[in-house]
Order: sequence, then C-alpha cells, then structure tokens
Amino acid sequence: MNKRTANISRRTKETDIKLKLNIDGVGKSKIDTGIGILDHMLELFTFHGLFNLDIIAKGDMKIDLHHTNEDIGIVLGKAFKDALGEKKGIKRFGSASIPMEEVVAGVTVDISGRGYFKLNIKEDYELIKSEDGYNFKDLEHFLDSFSKNLGVNLVVKVENISKDLHTNLEPIFKALGIALDQATQLDPRRKGIPSTKGVID
Repeated sequence: MNKRTANISRRTKETDIKLKLNIDGVGKSKIDTGIGILDHMLELFTFHGLFNLDIIAKGDMKIDLHHTNEDIGIVLGKAFKDALGEKKGIKRFGSASIPMEEVVAGVTVDISGRGYFKLNIKEDYELIKSEDGYNFKDLEHFLDSFSKNLGVNLVVKVENISKDLHTNLEPIFKALGIALDQATQLDPRRKGIPSTKGVID
C-alpha cells in the first residue's frame, strides 16, 4: 500500500503554517497553533482518528485568532485531500456519535469531492462563553474551511448544548476523528474509486 501522507507549508501575510499528516498513523500529534483550545481539540481529533499529525502555526494573533484558525482548517483539508490522492478503495462514508456529559455530538462525512458543511444546533449557541477567545463561530469557520479544501460533505449535529464551550467542542472533534477514520479506511472489496462516476475530484 502506498503511504497516504502529506507535507504542506502555507505562508501568507497573515499566517505561516507547516503541517505533516499520515492518515495511517497511530494517533500521535505535535500541535502548536497559538490557540490553546484548538491545539487540544486537534489532539483529540488525531488520537481518536488514529492519524499522525504535526502542525506548527504562527499567525497575526495580536489582531485576533480568525486568520490562524481559518487557515489551519484550509491546510488540514488540503493535507487530507493530497494524502488520499485519487481515493481508490476508500470507504468514503463515516459517522460517529459521541457524548460528553449532557452533550451529544453527531458527525457524518462523505468524501465526495464536493465540499459542504452544515452545523445543526437547536439552541442559541451565541450565549455560550468563549474560551481563549474561541467560540462557535470560530468552530464554524474552521470546519467550513476544512470541508471545502478536503472536498467532504460534513454535517455536525449537537444536542443538549452545554454552557461550557469545551464540553461542546470535545465530542465534536472526537466524533470527527472517528468518522473521518472510517471514511478513509480501505475496503479490500473496493478495487477502484468509490463513485459510479469513476472519479472523485
């Protein structure tokens, strides 16, 4: 089996990001984004998805965390897309539902080549206090950037949201790791690209 890895650097006037990814890893990570809560969430994503992931990011944090957060999503999405190549033999679909206290986060993915993201929350999440300056809008920007650059249909549903941001984010990132691990797994019965079109862009 060919190694499914990616090594990406992206430098703009706002951010400087270096990322290494091994889809077929063991859950090891080395992450320093300058955004403490995002570091922790990406460590959980990596651990439960059984990927190996290194990210070193520097951004214009004196202004705000928006550009750094969004650009990490861009680079992570591109890394998965590059590492998957033509996507031959992958299962393509994955889903997971993870609880944390009263919160239940469900994540469903389809590596279809069509980037689409939807966050479904019944309650008003704008009432949740931010942590390290991070909030649900930042989560939306991150996941939207990630989904569009990977080309994955990503739907996240959160039930019984907590007033604590951390308690909401943790099951989302764990479920995302597990769902993406399922979708990127190779099915020995699948000899080609998992699409009736014969291609996934």
